[in-house]
Amino acid sequence: MADSKVYTGGCHCGQVRFECTTDMAVVTACNCSICTKKGLHFAFLPPASFQLRAGAENLKEYLFNQHAIRHQFCIDCGVEVFARGKKPDGTDMVALNVSCIDGIELSKIAMTPLDGRSR
Repeated sequence: MADSKVYTGGCHCGQVRFECTTDMAVVTACNCSICTKKGLHFAFLPPASFQLRAGAENLKEYLFNQHAIRHQFCIDCGVEVFARGKKPDGTDMVALNVSCIDGIELSKIAMTPLDGRSR
């Protein structure tokens, strides 16, 4: 298992900022409709490992399908920074859009395929 590290990041315009701790062991390459259309790659974190540092007032929520995941995006630039939801066992989680991490290079991250289209 990889070592956990502290990451910072935010949306494109910089209004929404976060800090998180994760090992980035699992980053999804999901084929569901929203991840495909938006190019989202998520790492799933416990809520205690994610802190919204700025921009709560700049977030808009988007729900679709079963309304199980509360997607959060910046109302100025439109970037989805994270989502809130529950794991299949009912545990709260934050789905962090790893593309929003400062200085991230997606080509250097191992992606785990997730078949969200069939759910």
